Amino acid sequence: MANVKHFGAKGDGKADDTRALQHAVEQIDGVLELPRGDYRIRQPIIVPLPRTGFVGIRGDHGTARILMEGPGPALRIVGDHQGTATPARVKPHTWERERFPVISGFEVHGRHPGAIGIELFRTMQATVREVLIRNCHHGLHLTQRNRNLIVSQCHIYDNHDTGIFLDRCNLHQVIIIGNHISYCKRAGIRQLEGDVHNIQITGNDIEYNSGADGLSGEIVLEAAEDIISEFTISSNTLQATAEASGANILISGRAAKGPATAARLLNITGNVLGSRDRGVWLRNAIRVSITGNTIYGAARENLLLQDCHSAVIGSNTIGTRPNMYASNLKYRDGVRLEDCRDCVIHGNTLHGMQDDMIVLKTSIDCAVNGNQLTNPHQRGIVLEDSARCRISDNSVVERGKHARMPSAIEATGKSRSNLIQNNAVTKGLKAAIVCDAKHGKTQGNVTWENGGDVE
Repeated sequence: MANVKHFGAKGDGKADDTRALQHAVEQIDGVLELPRGDYRIRQPIIVPLPRTGFVGIRGDHGTARILMEGPGPALRIVGDHQGTATPARVKPHTWERERFPVISGFEVHGRHPGAIGIELFRTMQATVREVLIRNCHHGLHLTQRNRNLIVSQCHIYDNHDTGIFLDRCNLHQVIIIGNHISYCKRAGIRQLEGDVHNIQITGNDIEYNSGADGLSGEIVLEAAEDIISEFTISSNTLQATAEASGANILISGRAAKGPATAARLLNITGNVLGSRDRGVWLRNAIRVSITGNTIYGAARENLLLQDCHSAVIGSNTIGTRPNMYASNLKYRDGVRLEDCRDCVIHGNTLHGMQDDMIVLKTSIDCAVNGNQLTNPHQRGIVLEDSARCRISDNSVVERGKHARMPSAIEATGKSRSNLIQNNAVTKGLKAAIVCDAKHGKTQGNVTWENGGDVE
C-alpha cells in the first residue's frame, strides 16, 4: 500500500498536493491510501494501469476529500483493454496487470468549471463504490472503451452537466445499482453516441437533473449515428419538476433504415417516475417494453413515442397524483404515439387527465385493449390519421353529474380501416363513440349512463 502522506501530501486543504499524489501513484504497489484530509490538486492524477499493475484507490470511509481546482478529471484511470468481454478477446496483459481497478471511500469536490470527478479509459472490470462526486462538470466520465463496469452505493450530486457520462464510448456489460444521482444540470445518466449494449440501471434514486440549456433528464440516451441497445431500467425513482424540459427517461435513437438501426431491446419496468415535462419520451426505438411503472404528473405527456416499432406499454398506473390537482402548475398527462407501428397498449389504468388520454397519430397496426380510463377531461382514446388499429375491451368512464368529456373514443382525420369493438363507455358531450364508416368499423360496444358513481 502507498499512503499518500508518506509521499509528501499534506491533506490540510491549503497545500498543493498534486505532485505528491502523482508521485505516490508512480510508486504504488497495490492500494493507494487516502487517509482523512483535504487534498488540493490542480492537474489530473493519472493512473496508468499497464505501468502500475493492479490498483485500488481507497479513502478512509469517506473522510478523505480530493479538491480538484483545475480542468479535467481528478483521477484518470488508464487501461489498455481493446477487446470485448469475451474471454478469448481479453489480452494477457489485461489479466496480468490491469483488471478490476477498485475505487472507493472518498469524495471528489470540483472547484473549477472544467473539473471532472473520475475518468475511466479502456478499463476492464472497474468497480466504483461508496464515492461522492459533486460540483464537477461530469461526475463519472467513461471514454473510448470500457467493459464490465460496476457503479454502486455512490452519491453523484450537483454536477454542472452529467452525473455518469457514457461519452462516445464502446461500452458493454455495465451495472449501475443503488446510487443517488441528483441535481446534475443535463442528466443523471447520459449516453452520447457510441456502441453501447447491455446496461442495467436498477435500484437508484435519480432526481432533479435539470437546468441545462436544451433538453435534460434523469436518464438521457442519444445516438443519432450509433447504437443504443439492451438497456434495463428498473426499480428506480426518477423525478424532477414539472417545468423542467425533457423527460425523466429520454431515449433518441438512430432514424431507422431498418429495424436493427434504431434504439432497441429496451426494458423500462417497475419504476416510479414523473413530475416533469414528460415522463418517458422515445424516438426511433424498436422492441421496447414499458411495464409495471407508476407514472405521474407530466406537464405534457406521461408517455410520448415517436417513430417507434414493436413497443409494449402494459400494466402501468398513469396520471397526476391527487395532491397535484390543487397545484398552480398544469399537468396535462396522457399517452401519445406518433408515426408508430405494431405497438400494443394493454392493461393500464389512466385517471383524471387534462388532455386526451391515449392518442394514436399517424400510426399503423397498433392495438389499445383492456385499459381502464376514468375521468378524462378531454377525450378518452383518439385515432388521428391512423390505420388498421384495434381499440377493444377498454373501459372509458366519466364520473360525476356534469360531463366534460367530448367523446370516449373518436377517430378523426384520415383514419381508416380501424376496428373499435367491445368497449364499455359513458356518454360524451358529442357522442360516446365517434367513428364514421370511412374511419373504421364499430361493433359490440356498450354505452353506460354517466352521472355519479354506481351504487
